[in-house]
Amino acid sequence: MEAPGPDQLLTPAEVPQAQPFRRIVPAIIGCALFMELLDATAVLTALPQMASDFGEPALRMNLVVSLYLLAVALFVPVSGWAADRFGPRRVFVAAIALFMLSSLACALSSSLLQLSLARLLQGAAGAMMVPVGQMILLRWTRRDMLLRAMAFLTIPALLGPVLGPPLGGLLVTWLSWHAIFLVNLPIGLLGIILVLRHVPDYPGQPVAALDWRGFLLSGSGLACLVFGFEAVGHRLLPLPQALALLAGGLICALAYVCHARRTEHPLIDLRLFRIPTFASAILAGTLFRLGSAAQPFLLVLLFQVGFGLSPLVAGLLTLAGGAGALTMKFLSVRIVRRFGFRRTLMGNSLLTGASIALCAIFDVDTPYWLIVLLLYVGGVIRSLQFSTLNALTFADVPAGQASRASSLSAMSMQLTMSLAVGLAAVLLSLITAWRGHERLQVEDLTLTMLLSGLLCASSWLMFRRLGRSAGAAVSGHG
Repeated sequence: MEAPGPDQLLTPAEVPQAQPFRRIVPAIIGCALFMELLDATAVLTALPQMASDFGEPALRMNLVVSLYLLAVALFVPVSGWAADRFGPRRVFVAAIALFMLSSLACALSSSLLQLSLARLLQGAAGAMMVPVGQMILLRWTRRDMLLRAMAFLTIPALLGPVLGPPLGGLLVTWLSWHAIFLVNLPIGLLGIILVLRHVPDYPGQPVAALDWRGFLLSGSGLACLVFGFEAVGHRLLPLPQALALLAGGLICALAYVCHARRTEHPLIDLRLFRIPTFASAILAGTLFRLGSAAQPFLLVLLFQVGFGLSPLVAGLLTLAGGAGALTMKFLSVRIVRRFGFRRTLMGNSLLTGASIALCAIFDVDTPYWLIVLLLYVGGVIRSLQFSTLNALTFADVPAGQASRASSLSAMSMQLTMSLAVGLAAVLLSLITAWRGHERLQVEDLTLTMLLSGLLCASSWLMFRRLGRSAGAAVSGHG
């Protein structure tokens, strides 16, 4: 199957997008993504207080994070099918409503068991929000406006993890851990009102029956891999049990590949990798994220463990990256239009790798202004890369395959983000042991950052394989 040309992307019946570009729709979808990522990162700062309130050991509170990730991994594969079957806006609104209700259940929990069950529901809702929101954006946006829409969608994705830790620290310090979940209620309610008012209501379509075998294999495989990488990265389980999870995930993944080849309507359509731009964006983007996604994890360790800074000060320093992401929103479209996808992604992968490696120069005497400046520049560069990657992912995907492409892209990102932290943690442990240190040292962290920057920059080799006119219908280059 060859990649579709620009004339194959949309039929006249699929073009309610012929309207002028309005920022409100990608902003609404981005805010839902922001709410999810803000919650996921803010809750980390509240785990010690939760453990104290519930009378549980601190280590057992990792269940709150792990069960959420498990639910996300299980339900991401089915999101595209549900959006096609019931209509993307209906599923999107239902996901926000479920996220609100489960957040309220989290806040009202009086035991670890109740909180864990509520987090499972939260994860299921979060799994639906991101890919279904992307699907709405793909249907609504004209191809020549896709890059601009993705730039707006990328900003919340970068701001959520940056704002989460300091906001969580403030809420826990001034109020209580319950406030972290309650803040989702007004955000979600406003989101539902705006979605119903501004987002088009695309109807559901007749689709094949749900591929239950594919759902079980893909969900189980993704869940085992994500949880296994998290277990390795955060030492949630003994190493043999974590490796057994990873092995089980690989077996399920291979079984799904065999199943998908024999099934006419697989839940996750691997034939999408025959589209060159989609394949390059997923594969090269995975390598890029492996190097870049672990930077917040490493910076937190560097600032708190290495330099002895408080969680609040460390969180405020990392806000510079979010400010950089906001700045790039106004420049990304012009840059890609000027240089094209290929040259932008190639050059930016090298710049991102360099910005991560430069963090290795930080020490306890480094002036705060220099740290803020470097993190700000890094935020600018990463924002450009992620918005460009997101647009390239869907640049040549036919409209009829948008839902499956969105699910597959979400699965890839979910797996890569978990793998990145796990890989960084393993590298850090190996470096610490190799250098003969009994406890983590600043030098171990800086060497890990250098390797992460090198891994990120190596994605240049894969972006180099893109055609010079790749995604031209979206970028307008040439």
